[in-house]
Amino acid sequence: MTKNRIDELIQQVGELPPMPQAAQKAMALIRDPNSSMAKIARILALDPVMTSLVLRWANSAYYSLAHPIATVDQAVVYLGQNTIQSLVLAASVSSLLNRPVPGYDLGRGDLWKHSVGVAAAARLAISWRRRDQAEEAYHAGLLCDIGKLAFEILLRNMQLDRIEAEELTFTEIETKYFGVDHGALGAELARRWNLPEELQAAIAHHHHPAEAGEHILLASAVHIGDTILMMMGIGIGKDGLKYRVDPAALEVLQADENRVLELYEPVLKAVKEAEVMIGIIK
Repeated sequence: MTKNRIDELIQQVGELPPMPQAAQKAMALIRDPNSSMAKIARILALDPVMTSLVLRWANSAYYSLAHPIATVDQAVVYLGQNTIQSLVLAASVSSLLNRPVPGYDLGRGDLWKHSVGVAAAARLAISWRRRDQAEEAYHAGLLCDIGKLAFEILLRNMQLDRIEAEELTFTEIETKYFGVDHGALGAELARRWNLPEELQAAIAHHHHPAEAGEHILLASAVHIGDTILMMMGIGIGKDGLKYRVDPAALEVLQADENRVLELYEPVLKAVKEAEVMIGIIK
């Protein structure tokens, strides 16, 4: 029933967008266990767009370097592998996420900043238990709200009564009116993009991680990240402060709310970096 409903929704909003080619390359590179700093630099250097992006990022006002960086090799060494990987992937999907999303009352850049913050928080949260899944958590966090890109078209002209608007979260509104939420729709998009099953599960269940089965740890990390960004007021739109941390997510990550609060500062730093990046890629 859910699959049929998703197909119906996709027909209503039109065909969902393909994953940008640059993002496909970036994700394949990041998932490669044999990837090295030198290999990353070589591959990036073959792509003029990525070369330009990495060099502009390394030489941006955020870093205020005394001497400009002139080559991709220098940039990779200076910024570090994790920063380069995150930068390349986040920039690759920016064409999808760095746009107005009026159905959720999100302006240009709001969803992208939110997604980058969720990704950063998810990477940190999962590291409490499994450092080896940090990059998967980043990917899932960055893409967890892609379903909103389709749903928002249907939401633009919906007139909600006052009680619904005040008391329900958007996931509850989505489920009430469409039978599925943006997590389920995003997971279908991830499936069509041929993303790994664990990413599909984390995207589908990031609001209810206990339902993610064997992928509960990854879904919990993304859930923590998404909730933190909501609490911080970054990219919430009409949704307001209606989401709370699921105790199941805390339990599986062996954390408490105090530990979650410790994520605020590094996540805010990541979002500020995203704001710089948005200024670069507009």
